[in-house]
Amino acid sequence: MPIQVGSKAPDFSLKSKNAEGIVVDVKLSDNFGRRPTVLLFFPFAFTSVCTREMCDTSGGLAEYENLGADVIAISVDSPFAQDAWARANGIKLKLASDLNKTVAAAYDVLLDDLNGIGSTAARAAFVIGRDGIVKYAEQTATPKELPCFPAIKAALAK
Repeated sequence: MPIQVGSKAPDFSLKSKNAEGIVVDVKLSDNFGRRPTVLLFFPFAFTSVCTREMCDTSGGLAEYENLGADVIAISVDSPFAQDAWARANGIKLKLASDLNKTVAAAYDVLLDDLNGIGSTAARAAFVIGRDGIVKYAEQTATPKELPCFPAIKAALAK
């Protein structure tokens, strides 16, 4: 079960490749006091459901920006694999690498074993307020299910 609404969101600093191909740090607390953050945990790049989710979310990124939110998508893939996947699929989201699986564990969305492949992030979504408090938390029943995006947007609109 993911961390609960009303909890202080665990801060993190993860690696990402920016539009120029440079590895940079993505830190949740950079948004504290400035804007809400949507965190989307997903199992693996280059898989059908994850690709559909991130392409759809990327295509609707303006909706999140209009709600004042930053969107960060997190997986256990390396930033290099994430970058190759994003470029191949036109994904414009900020992707962050939780290669050591510490952030998925901190948010209590680490799956111990996915189909014999090993541990990975579950499919989960969080809205973190400007104050660093969790406003919305969801982990899907299976990695094949997508989060409830209307509920995420409703939490941002509050």
